[in-house]
Amino acid sequence: MTRVTVSIEDDLMEAFDAFLDHRGYTNRSEGFRDLIREKLQNTKLEDNADGVGIAVLNYVYDHEERMLASRLMSTQHEHHNLTVSTVHFHIDHDTCLESVTLRGRLSEIRAFADKVLAQPGVRHGQLYTVPGELHVESHHHGDDHHGHAHKHEHLKITT
Repeated sequence: MTRVTVSIEDDLMEAFDAFLDHRGYTNRSEGFRDLIREKLQNTKLEDNADGVGIAVLNYVYDHEERMLASRLMSTQHEHHNLTVSTVHFHIDHDTCLESVTLRGRLSEIRAFADKVLAQPGVRHGQLYTVPGELHVESHHHGDDHHGHAHKHEHLKITT
């Protein structure tokens, strides 16, 4: 690990310390590391719009909205290659929250999220993305009766 020294204005440091305290950080170093990771991740997302990654799309919707649940399910089926899983929560009698885990091309993930969030009856939503790299590897899985490796694509998440 590398040690660095940084000069920061007093009022900015006080605000940062308050932020760290509010978030439960036990030291400044971890706070600085998290901010740097977040900035690098956001820059990577901006610079590589056609890259790959993982994402979580959370949205709240009115399940009484005419045909909305059906439209949302159809949208997920149309993008089955992106959808890893969906978790559905009942907030109250009329309101549901869904959390969709996605994997694939970030541009396709964003297009899927835009389509879902634009549906009438979807009240709130947010997409959180993490850029990655696609790696093709040859390796064995379990007891391979054929005695040879198989190629698989794996999404690797980097800092």
